[in-house]
Amino acid sequence: MPGTARTRSALAVFGLVAGLGLGGCGFESTPASGDDGPLVIGFVNGGSTQFHTCLRRAVVRTAKDNFAKIITGDSHQDATRELSNIEDMIARKVGVIIIQTVSTDALEKDTAKARSAHIPVFLTSVDADPSDILGAVVVDLKEVGELDAEWVADAAAGRQVQVGVVAGAPGAASDLLVGGFTKALPANAKVVADQPGMFDAAKAKSVAAGMIKAHPDLDYAFVANEEMAFGVRKAFDAAGATGVKIVTVNGTDEGLAALKDGRFAATVSNSAADMGQLAVENTIALLRDEKVDKIAKARIKLVTKDDADIAPVYCPTDE
Repeated sequence: MPGTARTRSALAVFGLVAGLGLGGCGFESTPASGDDGPLVIGFVNGGSTQFHTCLRRAVVRTAKDNFAKIITGDSHQDATRELSNIEDMIARKVGVIIIQTVSTDALEKDTAKARSAHIPVFLTSVDADPSDILGAVVVDLKEVGELDAEWVADAAAGRQVQVGVVAGAPGAASDLLVGGFTKALPANAKVVADQPGMFDAAKAKSVAAGMIKAHPDLDYAFVANEEMAFGVRKAFDAAGATGVKIVTVNGTDEGLAALKDGRFAATVSNSAADMGQLAVENTIALLRDEKVDKIAKARIKLVTKDDADIAPVYCPTDE
């Protein structure tokens, strides 16, 4: 969706998408659903951060808009629980499973379990062997990190600067984000600290408090999502380090407000609304053998105070 006024509903332009040929009838289930009723979509979410919550809203709303039934499960950042959720979806005879994985290492078992039950899998955020999945909507997480690093490089303007990193949970998204960021930094920007905040604001605040105490001359901090970034900002401000500039990821309404008032310096918009909508839309199209990209890319965009008002909508307002 275009990045228009933020009062617009995130999915208002979706409705009944003509390209999917939606009339008044429901979609036929795949053989795994065990009946001739509407398509039953299982959505296995990775956690309960704001991104995960908004992604779930978009998936649920778009499925309903397309006359599909939807069953959701939360893996709470636990790979074992994720596999259990897959098994539950199989037992409930869904026609397709959309997975926001907790770890790329977990996907092999997940997809194998679904394949053994003849249920196709569609992935969000990451991809896998195309022969193992129906499709995916991916975020180029390396590029997300690179965009924040480019902002730091421009802001530093050749000065020797110190950079701290507050990562998420080890594995999957966080490693790709942090790797993209650190590798794209110029030689004059030195990473002096790199610790996981586990995608938790309280944990990130604690990490940041220790980081600024150990490195009082810190100039910039890369934080793997905005929820953590708010905790990091509080820790820095409490230590008197109000001048440390924070670059982060998501593009939420709260994050854009923080750009405008100076708490954050830059963020990379990675709209959960866009991703959830496209995941369901492409899942249905691929099941119907319609021509869409098997591996589609989600839109990302560096956002600063100057263009915060035209950033993409991040989260659906309702289901």
